[in-house]
Amino acid sequence: MRYSDLWKAAGIVLLGVVTSSVAGVPGAPKANDYAGIAKLPDFAGVWELVFSPPRGGGGPPEQPALTPEYTAKLKAYQAAGHQDNPTANCLPPGMPQIMNQPYPIEFLMTPGKITLVIEAYSQTRRIFTDGRKHPDDPDPTFNGHSIGHWEGDTLIVDSVAFSTDTPMAQSWGVRHSDKMRIEERFRLTGPDTMEIVTTVSDPLALTKPFTSTKTLARHRDWDIAEYVCEQNNRNTVTDDGKAGINLNH
Repeated sequence: MRYSDLWKAAGIVLLGVVTSSVAGVPGAPKANDYAGIAKLPDFAGVWELVFSPPRGGGGPPEQPALTPEYTAKLKAYQAAGHQDNPTANCLPPGMPQIMNQPYPIEFLMTPGKITLVIEAYSQTRRIFTDGRKHPDDPDPTFNGHSIGHWEGDTLIVDSVAFSTDTPMAQSWGVRHSDKMRIEERFRLTGPDTMEIVTTVSDPLALTKPFTSTKTLARHRDWDIAEYVCEQNNRNTVTDDGKAGINLNH
């Protein structure tokens, strides 16, 4: 058989495999799936976290109740005098802190998935709503693996598989284990206001789950801006891994 015939035969087989794979994808969108989005609560658009106390969720968030092991880790971190924050060197904070940044978030609603485009650190979260389960052996990531479903007008999101290099609270000394799980409940409280109730649980790092509530406001005339942390970044890293800053650069 000539080489051209071999390539032609291989192309036919490959085309068949690709066509079969696409056709067999669970939850692949159909025409009526797009119409179904219009029946869901309208989360689409650009939202910004509201920090003012009257609209910000009713007071300060509950603080993590750490187990003795993770309390010791925090004390060791504090005793070492760490003043650096890895975000100074452009590392994103990961979940749940990426959702607490003073930068807008765009919600994109498509069949089987809601995508959050987060301006801070140019992060993206994908919330799968097509009925899939979490992978049996997921790769840990900064923002984890998220699946969601609707209960009435509330989107309930379950996230797992987080990198242990990130904090569970504002202080980078408050770390979590690879068992951390986060539930978020998103619902509209007005035409342009959204409430997010976030519950963090971790059987190794926490003695009990802790919950925080925040409010987002929609800005219908906003777009997400480009965020390039590395541009004009004057921070340095010392030999022992601490973040520094070069004011003369």
